[in-house]
Amino acid sequence: MFIESFKVESPNVKYTENEIHSVYDYTTYQTTELVHESKNGFYQWTVKPKTVKYEFKTDTHVPKLGVMLVGWGGNNVSYNHLGNNDGMNLSAPQTFRSKEISKSNVVDDMVASNRILFESGEHPDHVVVIKNIYITNVLDGDSKRAMDEYASAIFMGGKNTIVMHNTCEDSLLAAPIILDLVLLAELTTRIQFKAEYEGKFHSFHPGATILSYLSKAPLVPPGTPVVNALSKQRAMLENILRACVGLAPENNRILEYK
Repeated sequence: MFIESFKVESPNVKYTENEIHSVYDYTTYQTTELVHESKNGFYQWTVKPKTVKYEFKTDTHVPKLGVMLVGWGGNNVSYNHLGNNDGMNLSAPQTFRSKEISKSNVVDDMVASNRILFESGEHPDHVVVIKNIYITNVLDGDSKRAMDEYASAIFMGGKNTIVMHNTCEDSLLAAPIILDLVLLAELTTRIQFKAEYEGKFHSFHPGATILSYLSKAPLVPPGTPVVNALSKQRAMLENILRACVGLAPENNRILEYK
């Protein structure tokens, strides 16, 4: 169901003529704080997840747009509309490199997030190899053919291999993603926020980390970790959108929509 507009009834959100103001408590379980609190008449130290209160204000009018850096993608570095240009683009070494990086970083991100199986600095024995050949006479309009082979080691030195053949129409696959990217990028230019310890509102960094869900190889500000896990990328985007309209997990409901 397409919802053109909606309002949220919540003590954490208020609407003005030009802006939506909201308050959002962000709790991170990766950062903890030591709290001295009273329980049953006795004081004790307790380790709790850290919660930071953020204030958001979103301009409801479309402003002039600036420049945002989202990421690299092998088939959207150059044009690929109404005809297959992806294979030709990937024939260029500098364009192909972005695809190789994006594929390899997925494994690195999985390893970095699992300290039970892998120690700090430890990496599994893996390599990503991509071969690209542009053959014009096997293409049909906007279609692209891909053959993927995944090999992995199994029990007692065995080997498991998965081979897939895929024929796709890249322009039709990419068009909805690009549309979503444009809409979300425009929205982020209208959002300002501040943490409870900050004195004034500020906008997102031009390196749009929250839009990494729509990019093969995300770009991030200096010192910011790159997240390639799709579920984490989506959660990051959804949490920002919830916060901007006051949709905190508790005590909220949609007041009206049309």
